[in-house]
Formats: sequence, C-alpha cells, structure tokens
Amino acid sequence: MKNNAMKQITSERFDTDWLQTLDTLGPGFDARAAEHDREGSFVTANYDELREYRYFSAAIPAELGGGGACYAQLTDVIRTLGRFCGSTALAYAMHSHPVAVNVFKHLHGDPKATATLRKIAASELVIAGTGANDWLDSSGEAVRVEGGYRVTAHKRFVSGAAGADVFVSSARFEGEQGVEVLHFSTPFAAEGVRLIETWDALGMRGTGSHEVLLEEAFVPDAAVVARRPAGIWHPMWNVILPTALPLITAAYIGLAERAVELAIAAARHKPEELASVVGEMTTAMTLARSVHTDMVHDNGDHAFTPSLELAELTLARKSVATDAIRQVVELAAELVGGPGFMRGHPMERLVRDVRAMHYHPLPARRQRLFSGRLALGLDPVSDR
Repeated sequence: MKNNAMKQITSERFDTDWLQTLDTLGPGFDARAAEHDREGSFVTANYDELREYRYFSAAIPAELGGGGACYAQLTDVIRTLGRFCGSTALAYAMHSHPVAVNVFKHLHGDPKATATLRKIAASELVIAGTGANDWLDSSGEAVRVEGGYRVTAHKRFVSGAAGADVFVSSARFEGEQGVEVLHFSTPFAAEGVRLIETWDALGMRGTGSHEVLLEEAFVPDAAVVARRPAGIWHPMWNVILPTALPLITAAYIGLAERAVELAIAAARHKPEELASVVGEMTTAMTLARSVHTDMVHDNGDHAFTPSLELAELTLARKSVATDAIRQVVELAAELVGGPGFMRGHPMERLVRDVRAMHYHPLPARRQRLFSGRLALGLDPVSDR
C-alpha cells in the first residue's frame, strides 16, 4: 500500500494567468532538477507547489470546481514546465491527459466523467496511470466478484506514481463476451495496491515512474469507466490519442526550447561558421513547433470529431515531432560543446531526457506500420 496520505488543500486560489505563476515557480523547479536527476528522486516539492496553486485541476471547467483553463493553455503550461524541469513536465502531462479526456467526455454529455471531474477538483486529486504498455491487449487479470472485480496485475512505467492519489489502469477479463479489457481507477491507498519503487532510468529520472502491483485489489463496478474487446482497435482511442499526445509532446517541446536557449548562449562566443548549425537547429525547432501547433489546433479545445483518421494523423505528427526534437537537442549539444557532455550540465540531462519521447505511443516503426496499413485499406492493428 502506498504510504502517502492525501494532502489537504487549504488554498482556494486559482490563477487565471497560469504561465505568469510558473515564471515565479519555475526557477525553483530548475534549481532542483539536477538533484532529482542525480538521485533519481521524485519531484515532490515541485508537485507540492503545483498542488498549492491548483494546477492539477486547472483544466477542469470552472462550473465543476476547476480552473477553467482551455486545452491550448494546458499545453502551454506543460511546455513551460519542460523548459524548467522535464521530469515535472512529463509527470504533470501524464496526470493531465486523463483529466482532459474526462473533460472531453463531460462536454459530450457523459455524467460519469462530470462526477469524476468534480471529485478531482474538490480534493485536487493527482492521477497516475498506465498507457503504452497497456496499448490494445493490456495485462493482468480481473475476476468477477459481487459488486465488482478482483484485479491482479503488475504495471510498469507509471509516470508520476510517486506523487499520485489515484491509479488509472486496465486489466483483462474473460467473460461471456470473450476476452475484454476493463479500464478502471482505484485509490493508491486502497487495499491490495502497492507501489514498488524501481524507477532508475537513463532519463526523466525525476518522474517517479515506478511499478504498481495490484494483488486481488477490489475494483467496484462504479470504478470501471470503459470495457472493450482485447487486441483490436476500439473507438475510445480516437478520443484518447488526439487528447493525450499533444500534451505529452508539449513536455518535449519545452525541453527542446531550453536546449536552444543554452545553445544560442554558447554559440555567441564561437566562430561565425557555426551560424549554419544554429540555423539548422532553429529550423528543426520550427518544424517541431509547427507540427505540435497543428496537433493542438485539431483538438479544438475538445471540440474535435473522433475518427480513426485523426488518431492516425496524431500518431504520425508525434513521430515527426519526435525526430525534429531529437535533432534540435543533438545540434544544441554540438553547439554547447564539451561542457555539455559533463554530468551536472543541463544539456547533458536534456540529451538523456529527450530520448524518452520515443517510448510514448506509438514508437516510430509501429506508427509507420499503423499508418501504412491504414493507407492500404487494412485494419491498422489486426488481420482479424
């Protein structure tokens, strides 16, 4: 069981200018980033400050008790966090995308999503969950019992788990309709839910992306938010991908923007022939920003029409942005030179942190297979 009692939120304040507040908080995040990276420790103080200013309910509509930030504002918050601390930005993005999915569902008339958002806003609840590793098939086993299910599962890469109150995940259930995947939420403090602190990674070391063990944890029927056939495409992904991926990508856009700042500061004191390298870097940055802007625009502040075509386009844009961001950071490291190769220099951390973008759905080769199959008129994920 997670030994982390929910903090009581005493502040009633919401900031309408979320970015201005980050101008105040951000330098502290930046100052602590190297220590979290060195120790592999969770960004606890950063989360505490974000919670004090109610960033975890910022994107919830005001009429439900939230801050009323629109989707574009939320992406800007994550991008700005990325400039200060990549781990904080990514962990916050992983909280934000299930919240944003619930905002979409609320705006489209889902009463369960409305109730969920009210609950998050009332206690400033923090969410962590599984994603890429539970793509279509999921893992673990749900067994039907009176009033719900007993779930046994071992989940990995749960970003932000070290600072979260609620765990969102899925498990396989074999019933009369065949093998289904049940999507559910459970408090981290619930019996049978255990955090295993194993996170020790190349980059994004402050995200607290530990493993979560469910040992016959009881999940009531009311906590099951969706169910779908295992192993095949389901329309729910047509909502999740255009909502989640722009937020996740925003964290890495922020990393790249920080790398550009460091590189230009260094290049001003170097030979003029490096101007072409600077130009190559800023051109790649323009591509990354443009693709990300298109992703955010197509979300339309949760007004988009879910479709397989938009989901595929979002996945493709994520791959393009990944390549461009990696290019930006590699060129920035070249411009900073030898000092940026040393542990403790922010550029060295950026080079490692940015590599994590590959692992978010879908990795490039799987995305190209997905897109290619769809272009050929095939089911994008199955030959069934």
